[in-house]
Amino acid sequence: MPACPFCATALAGKPGLARSIVWVYRSIIDRRDAKCHHHYLDIMNEIITAEMASRHAAVLARSYQHWTGRPLMPENLARCELAAGLFNAPFVLVSHGTEADPVLNYGNQAALTLWEMTWDELTSTPSRLTAEAPNREERARLLDQVTRQGFIDNYSGVRISKSGRRFRIERAIVWNLLADTGQVCGQAATFAQWEFL
Repeated sequence: MPACPFCATALAGKPGLARSIVWVYRSIIDRRDAKCHHHYLDIMNEIITAEMASRHAAVLARSYQHWTGRPLMPENLARCELAAGLFNAPFVLVSHGTEADPVLNYGNQAALTLWEMTWDELTSTPSRLTAEAPNREERARLLDQVTRQGFIDNYSGVRISKSGRRFRIERAIVWNLLADTGQVCGQAATFAQWEFL
């Protein structure tokens, strides 16, 4: 959050992206406080990022439950708690979109650490580059199988970090992500077992 106590107070207890944006904007305008204007864009960026993470976490969890019949995290968490729980979970969780060459659009802290990337690096990386070139054909077959079946729950394979460190993942679960409409909007993978080679 920004250092300005007024801006921080304005955001407290205002759930929902649109309501938060309107509240902060009106509060700054009402106060006519030039000190707060420089925080406006930073605050809006934080709100939008938090809302997007919250929505994506809900898609990850709901889709996982749909395909596997099991919860990804303990049930009945609020969306913001779910987003924080997934990001800080002890297992790796990544996802990509539906582009022709899918780009990673999410990685929790365990994934960032394992692949030795920042958030910006990870979320601009085509997901095929998480595997070495000789293993990419096998990875493509796996993702085609997931597309047809909805999920698989016992995948093993070798991946490579940004620095070139190789590791084998074991018992990975890979599933299709479903939008509210039921349309496939990406794929995700989670695993808790890996070994450096």
